[in-house]
Amino acid sequence: MPLTVLQIAAINPLDKSYRKADEKGLYLEVFPNGSKLWRFKYRIDGKEKRLALGAYPETTLQDARDQRDARRKQVMDGIDPAREKRLNRLERKVCSPSAPRFGT
Repeated sequence: MPLTVLQIAAINPLDKSYRKADEKGLYLEVFPNGSKLWRFKYRIDGKEKRLALGAYPETTLQDARDQRDARRKQVMDGIDPAREKRLNRLERKVCSPSAPRFGT
C-alpha cells in the first residue's frame, strides 16, 4: 500500500536502519539518527540496483514519486539511471569553469 504524507511524518528511527516501502520500487530508508532518504530499487541486465533520489523532507513524497517514474521509464528504455547519474556528475566536473585546464 502506498505511503501517505501523514505516515511518513509519523515514522520514528529505530536502533538500526530500516525501509518503508511505497510502491513500484520506491522506498524511504530511515536511519538511527532520524534522517530519511528516498531510494529507488530496480533491476537492469539481471542485476538489482538502488538509486538515491533525495533526503526527506527536502525531497517530498510527490517529488520522489515523480523521480521514480522518470527513472522507471529510463529502465524500460534499457538505460541504467545510476550510470546516467554518474556520467552526468562526471561531465559537470570536467566541463565546469573551475576544472583545471591544461595547455591553454
